[in-house]
Amino acid sequence: MPFNLPILLTWLRVALIPVCVAVFFLPDSVLIQHHRNSVGAFIFGLAAATDWLDGYLARRLGQTSAFGAFLDPVADKLIVAAALILLVELGRLEGWMAMIIIGREIAISALREWMAEMGRRNSVAVAYIGKLKTAAQMVAILLLLYAGPLLPGIDTMIAGKFFMVIAVFLTLWSMAYYLQMAAREFSGKKIDV
Repeated sequence: MPFNLPILLTWLRVALIPVCVAVFFLPDSVLIQHHRNSVGAFIFGLAAATDWLDGYLARRLGQTSAFGAFLDPVADKLIVAAALILLVELGRLEGWMAMIIIGREIAISALREWMAEMGRRNSVAVAYIGKLKTAAQMVAILLLLYAGPLLPGIDTMIAGKFFMVIAVFLTLWSMAYYLQMAAREFSGKKIDV
């Protein structure tokens, strides 16, 4: 198993998951609700930033590896799933939204694994729609975790739910896109993108 700065950042993202979740269950005598929200959102934001940074550094420093390529999406899915489940537990997100997003992540991960075994992993490589979905998810989760005043006239809960609806829509759209790519790959048709 290689060990370098990008992989260290990915492991940091995994290690931040229980810390982020635990913050929200601290008693008021340790940290009041608003501060729990602020600290938890900050930790999630830090973890989300390491997602971009580890990939950038891996490419920039020439430290890409098969293990890093495996661990990075696993860490991403773990932190998003943990945050979504936490938001449902806190009553800030509807369970069906979390199930759609987590279900899609499992389904597409399985599809990618299956396509890789068939030697066709590139046919379901990350597309722009997937990046948009991730961006909408991260913004929505940050806003819903923070759940406090941000700017005058902006309710972070309403804004977070708005971005979450967009994230759910993009989640379904991207899943359909990846399934269509895989189906066309096996039918022998070229895909126009």
